Amino acid sequence: MQSSVTPSRWGRIFLPFALGYFLSYLLRTVNAVISPALTAELGLSAANLGLLTSTYFLAFGLAQIPVGIALDRFGPRRVEALLLLVTAVGAVMFALGDSLQMLGAGRALIGLGVSACLMAALKGFALWYPCDRQSSMTGFIMAAGALGALTASAPLEAALPVLGWRGAFWIIVGVALAASLTLWRSLPEMPSTGPRGSLGDALRVLGGIYASPAFLRYAASSATFVGGFMALQSLWAVPWLMNVNGLGLAQAASMLVVLNLGSLAGQLSIGLLGVRLARRGIEPLTLLRGGYVALLLAQVAILFSFGPILLLWFLFGLFSAVNSQSYLAASRSFAPDLFGRVSTAINLMAFAGAFALQWGMGHALDVLRAHGHEMVMALQVSFAGLIVLQLLGFVPLLRGDRARPAQD
Repeated sequence: MQSSVTPSRWGRIFLPFALGYFLSYLLRTVNAVISPALTAELGLSAANLGLLTSTYFLAFGLAQIPVGIALDRFGPRRVEALLLLVTAVGAVMFALGDSLQMLGAGRALIGLGVSACLMAALKGFALWYPCDRQSSMTGFIMAAGALGALTASAPLEAALPVLGWRGAFWIIVGVALAASLTLWRSLPEMPSTGPRGSLGDALRVLGGIYASPAFLRYAASSATFVGGFMALQSLWAVPWLMNVNGLGLAQAASMLVVLNLGSLAGQLSIGLLGVRLARRGIEPLTLLRGGYVALLLAQVAILFSFGPILLLWFLFGLFSAVNSQSYLAASRSFAPDLFGRVSTAINLMAFAGAFALQWGMGHALDVLRAHGHEMVMALQVSFAGLIVLQLLGFVPLLRGDRARPAQD
């Protein structure tokens, strides 16, 4: 059931959520640009760099089960505002960190702190916006994330000589505190839905979600497509561009801008067209299938350099916009009051995939180079392996649609 929040919800609801997700995505991708400085200062191997960066994904993923339960029980206002305070603590640790262990702990706290930013927004949209606006609102909130990724590319690279990576993280501390306060003061309380039941009941329901065919249908694609995109965007795109395409750091950071502009364009397109498509019967699963085919083709073109670099990375970002539809597509197979738990379950698969793929690609690079392969060949083999995994994850999405269960 939708609550009766007025059209002023754009300022009261959407913009606070957008600020939180902007920060979340900036922090997700920031290591792609600061990785050369981190490597030089701490003497990190590729595997250690991948592990450090992916601790964000590990903590984020582990938080998804309790976050999903908390969102359904306590609402997005309380959950996200509190967790953004944790983000601020993690950013302080990262800014002060002088060892791999301290930086890893700080990045893990950051991952925990922003773990509700997207899911809280989607839960809020399910509460306070009508059903036919869900795809559009998801597109718009993902566009806010793309703006965060844009900020973490060329603008951050340009600011590093002045701020340093530590100074940039002190600014992030202030933004996290401001976002927490804004969400707490602006968002309405979640409308009451009656008795909440015990924690044991919630866990049993959650177990049923993870075991259901409707959930498993989306699990592998979320891990490989959403997780794979995050692994590349937040770390391995820059080494690819510098080694395979021969770009300097500034040029590679500029190419990240192109990728993120493509993602922004894709998300805004979904935001602007989502309501129209929904009213014409085009469901999120249909968008997901078509977008993933296009995304696979774009990645194959990048792997074999079929076309101008700028165009290929723009298309990679553009088609990645369909990743957001996986949350809606999966959630529509379940009752509305399970939205938080279903969407965070899908997000867990995505971030588990991002952690495994980001760390795994770093490990693969070290192994291949230890066996005498050049960095270019090692990157190409690793990227090809990712595409194969995505093809396998795509297969379950080809099954015929099943009717949605009855709603309460």
